[in-house]
Amino acid sequence: MFEKIIENVTRCIELTEEEKQSFTDLLDCKAIPAKTILLREGEICQFEGYIHKGCIRTYYIDENGFEVTLYFAVEDWWVSDIASFHEQKPSRLYIEALEDSEIYMLTPQTKDILLESIPKFERVFRMLVQRNLTTLQNRLVNTISKPATERYLDFIKVYPSIPQRVPQYYIASYLGVSKEFVSTIRKRLSNK
Repeated sequence: MFEKIIENVTRCIELTEEEKQSFTDLLDCKAIPAKTILLREGEICQFEGYIHKGCIRTYYIDENGFEVTLYFAVEDWWVSDIASFHEQKPSRLYIEALEDSEIYMLTPQTKDILLESIPKFERVFRMLVQRNLTTLQNRLVNTISKPATERYLDFIKVYPSIPQRVPQYYIASYLGVSKEFVSTIRKRLSNK
């Protein structure tokens, strides 16, 4: 049941069998139905979650009332509002399950217990934050500097399974283009 998350963690650190057991004992395994909102703007994020199965979308609502997708998270990714979780302040984000999902969650309390009992987990979470920051930084630079077609191609490299799993308007929201533009790009690329 926990093989994938253990594999994810042991890319960063080595764990004894006892440490693996201590870690998995702290995880809260949740089955999340599709279309469930895990976090709403104004709420305080109470989880960092590893996605065992499913697809999650993180977004915000802009001043015009439009949803702007910040990122997707699929199997073997982690999801949270890092700022809200660590600072215990209200979130500006929404986190939604787009598919039936299984997520292994840590709360602020269980994460503190984990880091106190197995300090080398600090490295795991530091690496996750670095990966997240790198992804967001690359996205920001691409949004500013690349035309929409190149942004779509970069999106496909990062999220190869997403076009088959989510509606085009979510992808358009992520790219900052219309869903018609995404449809045109996809048709043009499939004809090549």
